[in-house]
Amino acid sequence: MSPRKRHIDDPLWKSILEQTFSHFLRFIFPDADAVFDLNKPFDYLDKEFEQLFPPESNGKGVRYVDKLVKVYLNDGSEQFVLCHVEIQSSKGNGDLAERMFRYFYRIWDRYKVPITAIAILADENGGYRPEVYRQEFMGTSLRYDFNSYKIMDQEESVLRSNKNPFSVIVLTALLAIKNKKISDEGLKAIKHDLYDEMINREMDKDTRQGLYDFLTYYVSFDNEEVLGIFEKEIETKIGRSDTMGTQEYLLDKAEKKGIQKGIQKGIEKGKREEAIAIALEFKKMGLPIADIAKGTGLSIEEIEKL
Repeated sequence: MSPRKRHIDDPLWKSILEQTFSHFLRFIFPDADAVFDLNKPFDYLDKEFEQLFPPESNGKGVRYVDKLVKVYLNDGSEQFVLCHVEIQSSKGNGDLAERMFRYFYRIWDRYKVPITAIAILADENGGYRPEVYRQEFMGTSLRYDFNSYKIMDQEESVLRSNKNPFSVIVLTALLAIKNKKISDEGLKAIKHDLYDEMINREMDKDTRQGLYDFLTYYVSFDNEEVLGIFEKEIETKIGRSDTMGTQEYLLDKAEKKGIQKGIQKGIEKGKREEAIAIALEFKKMGLPIADIAKGTGLSIEEIEKL
């Protein structure tokens, strides 16, 4: 019997892009330091993007996240970087190029600021490589080119030799594609390997936390108990028991699920279903009960009874 299809946690892409955005720019653009003023903070325009593009159903088999980021150049001007991550088992409706163009013209119409767009294709379809949108009718034509980065095209050895922290993110996604049918023990070994790759790269504490969360939770174990074993093994490996905790991840995941406005508020009003549902999911993942309590507002006793 083949293993169950593993769950891949898409919202982690949105948070890891924020935590590693300067590394991401350097990873995608070799001349990033010459072009961008990476000493200035980035402005993540998530709310503005959602106003331009209200959330909609992505379609069966298609999952993606978008980041619109204001960046500053070394000449003092500002530009926008649109980062689109496509995570899907097939090419879906095949409308990515059109969607990227739609993003472009609405953002340009709203802000009148130059835009560079990057589509990260984390899907498994070898023939799916959109990078241009064309339209033509009776002598009038339009062509929109955008950056397209296909993860499954990357060489594992090249990623391992790249000391940019973002290479670990790409390597994590690549190994997820290559190892769909693997035992929990095999998956645990891959996560240890990815952790070692992370440790071999220089980065600040927050970036390291983000990478740890990504490689730990991006693909879930079939048996939730194995997650706890993995984390204990990491504690032993680094020689301390305060491994990169899950509280921030729990809170961020809850936010990405759209319940950040009110787990606690819902509890006060007697609407506890959402809090219980998310707590149950986290408990199945094998996360510490104390962290689940902090992330949901439920008591430890309540969570233990789930």
